[in-house]
Amino acid sequence: MKALESIDPTLPKDWHPEQVWYTSYGSNMHLDRLAFYIRGGQPPGTAKEYPGCRNPAMPTRSIPVELTGAMYFATESPVWGGGRAFYDPQVSGRVLARAHLVTVDQFFDIAAQEMYRDPGMSLDLVDVLRNGRAVLGEGRYETLVCAGQVDGLPVLTFTAPWGMDDVQWVPPSPAYVSFLSSGLLSAGAWDLQAVASYVAACPGASGHWSEQAIATLLGEWGGQ
Repeated sequence: MKALESIDPTLPKDWHPEQVWYTSYGSNMHLDRLAFYIRGGQPPGTAKEYPGCRNPAMPTRSIPVELTGAMYFATESPVWGGGRAFYDPQVSGRVLARAHLVTVDQFFDIAAQEMYRDPGMSLDLVDVLRNGRAVLGEGRYETLVCAGQVDGLPVLTFTAPWGMDDVQWVPPSPAYVSFLSSGLLSAGAWDLQAVASYVAACPGASGHWSEQAIATLLGEWGGQ
């Protein structure tokens, strides 16, 4: 697993990398799920259709990473039911995630679809690369976060503008727990016990999902 490094403070202010590590800590850890954001289409079992990216090429690399901060579940997902995953980089802890190497335009288009906007927009990365955070709006995934860099390229994700303790935590649905957890397993860096323990301890899941319940939910997947 690659270790994250801090962004080089000597980089020019107008630094615009051609590629970035789009980092997912939720359902897009799955490449087959991410494919709908990149190539477009309607995921099985959902009513939502994604327009996809201007560039439909899949990531050239996907690697497991650990971010500083905490993951928690809040709001209500219209796709999965129950709470959605959010990232608070200001909280002490670690977040298990998967970083996908994509072009900058692809990152913009993936972000746009998560923000309920149309792909094709361009975002100014100066603030997020310099300050580690850029609030683009009040929406649930309209805050960009730069968690560091890997191989000289920024590790970027998005989350809500609020903090973990500023919102009511909502337990995630069995379908979401299963999909998110199996996405972590597919990254290849953590075993079933580590994933189940991690997810069960996240605010929103804690007290509603036990490590054993998650391990049982994933037993069939983990044995494949």
